[in-house]
Amino acid sequence: SSQGREPELNWASGQRTQPLGASGSQSVSVSRRSSQRAARSENQLSERPRCHTDCLETPLSRAFGRLGWEVGSHPWIFLLAPMVLTAALGTGLIYLPKDEEENLEEQYTPIGSPAKAERRFVQGHFTANDSYRFSISRKSTEVNFACILAVSNTASLLEQEILEEISRLDDAVQNLYVTEENGTQIRYNQVCAKNQGLCVPSNPLLSAWQMNKNLDLRNLTFPIFSQAGQPIYLAGTIGGTFLGKRTAMAQLLMKAKAMRLLYYLQTEDGEVNELSKRWLIHFLNQFSNIEKSLALEKIQVVYFTSLSRQLEFEATSMTVIPLFHLAYLLIILFAITSCYRCDCVRNKMWAAAFGVISAALAVVSGFGLMLYIGVPFVIIVANSPFLILGVGVDDMFIMISAWQKTSLMDNIKQRLSSVYSKVAVSITITTITNVLAFYTGIMTSFRSVQYFCIYTGTTLLFCYFYNITCFGAFMALDGKREVVCLRWLKKPETPNQKCSSLKRSCCLPCDSLPDEQETDVHPMNLFFRDYFGPFLTSTESKFFVVLIYILYIISSIYGCFQVQEGLDLRNLASDDSYITPYFNVEEEYFSDYGPRVMVIVTETLDYWDKDARRKLEICLADLENSDYVDKNLTEFWLREYVQYMENSRQDVNDKDTFMNGLPNFLTHFPLFVYDINISSSHEIIASRGFIQTMGVSSSTNKKMMLSQLRSRAEKCEIPLMVYNQAFIYFDQYTAILENTVRNVIVASTAMFIVSLLLIPHPLCSLWVTFAIASVIVGVTGFMAFWNVNLDSISMINLVICIGFSFDFSAHISYAFVSSSKPSVNQKIIEALYLLGYPVLQSALSTVIGVCVLSAAKAYIFRTFFKIMFLVMVFGAAHGLIFIPVFLTFF
Repeated sequence: SSQGREPELNWASGQRTQPLGASGSQSVSVSRRSSQRAARSENQLSERPRCHTDCLETPLSRAFGRLGWEVGSHPWIFLLAPMVLTAALGTGLIYLPKDEEENLEEQYTPIGSPAKAERRFVQGHFTANDSYRFSISRKSTEVNFACILAVSNTASLLEQEILEEISRLDDAVQNLYVTEENGTQIRYNQVCAKNQGLCVPSNPLLSAWQMNKNLDLRNLTFPIFSQAGQPIYLAGTIGGTFLGKRTAMAQLLMKAKAMRLLYYLQTEDGEVNELSKRWLIHFLNQFSNIEKSLALEKIQVVYFTSLSRQLEFEATSMTVIPLFHLAYLLIILFAITSCYRCDCVRNKMWAAAFGVISAALAVVSGFGLMLYIGVPFVIIVANSPFLILGVGVDDMFIMISAWQKTSLMDNIKQRLSSVYSKVAVSITITTITNVLAFYTGIMTSFRSVQYFCIYTGTTLLFCYFYNITCFGAFMALDGKREVVCLRWLKKPETPNQKCSSLKRSCCLPCDSLPDEQETDVHPMNLFFRDYFGPFLTSTESKFFVVLIYILYIISSIYGCFQVQEGLDLRNLASDDSYITPYFNVEEEYFSDYGPRVMVIVTETLDYWDKDARRKLEICLADLENSDYVDKNLTEFWLREYVQYMENSRQDVNDKDTFMNGLPNFLTHFPLFVYDINISSSHEIIASRGFIQTMGVSSSTNKKMMLSQLRSRAEKCEIPLMVYNQAFIYFDQYTAILENTVRNVIVASTAMFIVSLLLIPHPLCSLWVTFAIASVIVGVTGFMAFWNVNLDSISMINLVICIGFSFDFSAHISYAFVSSSKPSVNQKIIEALYLLGYPVLQSALSTVIGVCVLSAAKAYIFRTFFKIMFLVMVFGAAHGLIFIPVFLTFF
C-alpha cells in the first residue's frame, strides 16, 4: 500500500480493502491502480487467513459487483423506481388507525394464557346480573366503574366531620348526569350496577354511617364489621389501617387513613354499556370542577375509571410526533457533519442528506405495505421510525466511505462496481442479522411485540433495498458532479475576477485543487492508531480493563436478579396523567389486600357425599394456608349450606334431601344462586367459592401467588380451578421471562449460524457469541438499576440488542484475526485504526436517533431510549475496549 498507510483486508480473499462496518468519514484507503491490483492478486495466498471459509461470501461479492455496474450504468432508473414504489406503498398510510381503540388486553397480555381459558370456563358455567344482584367478585370480566380514593389530612378519617365531607363528595358524584344532544339525560341511578333495585353503595362503611350518623366509630372491627347481625367486608375499601386487639374474626379498627369510593356501572353489551361509558367520560371531564366546588379541606382525593387506562394510553402516542421531526433533523445534521469534506469535489454533504431521506422512504414503504396487508398498527410501533433512522444511515456511511476510496480517474460504473463488491456483502450480513433478530420476536406470545418486530424487520429490509438501489444511484449521479466540478476547477484562470473568487470559495477552507492520487486520512482514524490503540495495549491498561470487566459482569449478574417482571399498568399513561397519583395512593394505602379469587369445582361432584366434601375441604384449607390468602375471609356456599342443613336438622348426606333443600337455602342467601350451576338433570355440574388474597402489591408477589394457588389447585383430588379477572394481566409475569429467554436463545443461535456461514473465519463466530451473551447480561442487569421492568417493551429491546451486539463484535474480531501484523498488540492497533471510528459512529448515529425519546413523557418511549442507550454503550465498549483486550490474551 502507498502513502505509508496501513493495509485493509477484503473478507473474500484476504486482500486489503474496505472492512465490514466501515463508516462514512473513514478515509483510510488509497486509490487503486490496475497494476496495484495485479500485484496484490499475486500475494493473495500469503495474506489468506489460516482458516478460510468464503464459499458464500466470494460469489456474493461478485454478484454485487455486477449490480453496482448496472446501477452505475442506469442511475436514473434505479433512483426513480424506488421512489415510485414508495409513492405506491405510501398510500397504505391512509389505513393508519385514527379513532380506533387499542385493546390493551389483547396487545399486552400473553396469547393463550391460562387465565383466558379459565375466563371462558367461568363465562360458560356461571351467570351474573348487574341490574338486579351485582357482585364484583363474581364477575368474569372487568366492569365499568369510577373510583375515588379519599385520604384524610389528619391521622384518621374515622371522625364525623371527615365522613361528612366524604359523604358530600359521594352525593355530588351520584348527582352527576349527562345531557345528550336530543335533550335526554343519563343519570347515575340509570346506569349504576344495582343490588335489589338500589345502586350498589360506593363504600360499605360510608353507607352504614350515612344510614346511622350515630354509628360508633370507636368500636369498628376490621376486615369484617358486623352491623345488625350482618357481616360487612371492609377489606380493600378502607386503607392505611392501624389495628388494635383481636376478636374472633377481626381486629379493632383504631385508625384508618384512606377510603375507597367505587361506583360500579352496568357493563352488559349493548346500549346500557354505551350509556355507562358516556357517564364515565362526563365524570372524568367534571371531576376537577366537583372538587373545586366542594372546596374540600379535610381530605385529598385522586380518581380513576375503567376507561382511564385506555384513554391515557392513546394520548401518549400523540406526544412523540413532534419528537420524530426533531430526531429526523438531528440525524441529518449528524450525517452531514460526518460526511463533510474540506473540498467541493470530495464533499459528501448532499449524499449524506439523501441517505437520511432514503431511510425515511423505507419507513413510508415498510409501514405502508404492512398497513395494506392488514398488520395492526399498535402504539408501540411508533418507536420504530426512531430506531430505523438511526440504524438505516449506518449502511449509507459504509457506502460513502468505500466510494471515497475509489479513484477519481476511473469511470462511474467501475467505481460503483468496486464499492458494491467491497461493501455490499458486509451491509447484507448486518441487515440479515438485524432483521433475523426482529423476526425471531414474532415467536413471542405478546401481540404488541409481534407487530413491532414485523414492522421494524420489514422496514429494515426496505432500508437495505433502497441503499443498494436508490442511494447507490444517487452516489453515481454525485460522482458525475465530482467529475464536472474537477474539470471546472482545473480550467485556467480567466481575467474575469468573479470566476476566480467563485472557485476559491468553492474550495474553502482548503483553497486548493484536490489531488486524486492522495487519500484523506480522517483525524479520528489517526487518534485510534496513534493514541487509543497503544494506550489500550499497554500492560497497565489491560489489567485495568480486565478489572472493569469483572466489575461490569458482577454488577450485571446482580442486577439480573433484581429486575422486576411485568408491565406496571400505570406506565401506560404519561407522567403528568391523573392516574399516576391514583396508583401511588393505592399502592401506599390499599396494598394489603389483593383480588378476591374464585375457587371453582370444574366437574360434577357428589356434594352430599361426606368423603367428597372432606376432600374438598382439605383442598380449600390448603389454599387458605397459602402465604397470600387471608383464611378469615373465605366465602363458600357449601360451608354455609351444611351449617344451614344442620341447623334445620336435615340429613345433608342424603342426595334427595341435599338437592331438595337447595331452593329454600338460596332464597335466604340469594347471592349463592350465581355460584351453583345446576343442570336440567338436577346435578351440580360446577360451583365456586371465594378466597381473599393479601400481600400481593409487587409483581414478584403476584407471580408467586398465582403459581402457588394454581399448583395447589392442580394437586387437589377434586378438579379445581382458581380465577380472577386480574389474572389476565398477572399471566404476563410468568410468560415474560420464558418468552424473553426463548427469543434471546433463538436469535443468538441464528446470529451464530449466520456468522459461521458468511464471515470467513470460524473464530469470529465464537467472539460474536461471547459478546452477544455479555451485552445481553449487561443490559438486563443495568435495566434494574435504571428502574426498567422486564416487560413486553423491554423484551423488544433485548431482542434488538442481539443484532447490534453482533455488528460491533464481528467487525473488530474479524479485523484482528485477518491482520497480517506479527504481534497481537499490533493486530489490535490495526483493527482499531480501521474500525474504531466506524464502530463509534454507528453507535452514535443510533443513540442520536433515539435520544429524543428521553424527553418523552411516557414510560413506553423513555424505556425504549434507556435500553437502546445501554445496548449502544455496552456494544461499543465491547467492540472498542473489552474484545480487543481479550483477543490479545486468547
